[in-house]
Amino acid sequence: MTAATAASSSLAASREEWLGKALTLSEALPYMRRYAGQTFVVKYGGHAMGDERLGEMFARDIVLLKQVGINPIVVHGGGPQIGQMLDRLKIKSEFIDGLRVTDKETVEIVEMVLSGSINKQLVQLINDQGGQAIGLSGKDGNLIEARKVLRTKRDPDSNIERVLDLGFVGDPFNVNPGMIRRIQDAGLIPVIAPIGFGPHGETFNINADTAAGAVAAAMNAKRLLLLTDVAGVLTKDKALIPELSVEQAKTLIADGTASGGMIPKIETCIQAVEKGVDAAVILDGRVPHAILMEIFTEGGAGTLIGHK
Repeated sequence: MTAATAASSSLAASREEWLGKALTLSEALPYMRRYAGQTFVVKYGGHAMGDERLGEMFARDIVLLKQVGINPIVVHGGGPQIGQMLDRLKIKSEFIDGLRVTDKETVEIVEMVLSGSINKQLVQLINDQGGQAIGLSGKDGNLIEARKVLRTKRDPDSNIERVLDLGFVGDPFNVNPGMIRRIQDAGLIPVIAPIGFGPHGETFNINADTAAGAVAAAMNAKRLLLLTDVAGVLTKDKALIPELSVEQAKTLIADGTASGGMIPKIETCIQAVEKGVDAAVILDGRVPHAILMEIFTEGGAGTLIGHK
């Protein structure tokens, strides 16, 4: 092959790639029009948070949403980072039903990690990609008021039910949407750490999925997107289910198709939809540009739960 032939072949390949990108943009245009001005709440967590390359892609995608007229709100987790800090400080921690038992000493570390290092790192990532993000916790501006979580467990031998005290673990009770709207009106992207305040000034650690669902409901969001470490909701044969109605989602929990950590995620989506969110999606945050594929393509990228 001559140098001229090789150059011509390379140019043709580049044009094919450019054409593919142009077609993708063209196909995305109707979705951009449909969602312009709408609020999308994105829960960012899982192993994607520990991958620098995926973190930059996530930040770029959030900035792109803002630039095409969508109003993104990011709610982030940070379980692994909290665990690492507790280990470093030699503070023991245990879990009950997937929730970290949080005493007074632990909740101080949780707040430091979530509202401090993780929140500001994510804000910086978004700003580095050309966005304007502002970091908040649920305590700022009385954003997320929470109530103490209590769990019950039945003894299989005595059949006696006992209450389990998880410490300073909270469920969102009230979200202040006016606070978030003022931030959006200023052209900023809110990045929220799932820390809430209690009626007596307590600090509560809130599950990030639960916090994102509560924020989405309060903001009457068009979409709630939960980024996780699996493709979405799977059948018993491990095939992805692309779409579910609320009733179908409830059935999957009842018949055991959904199990383990997927159950609270589905329940969060159901509650958000029942409280006014148009639809909620569980998708794999480890897939590059999963958010864009879900929002701007016909096939989507995860499992959408909504009203059919």
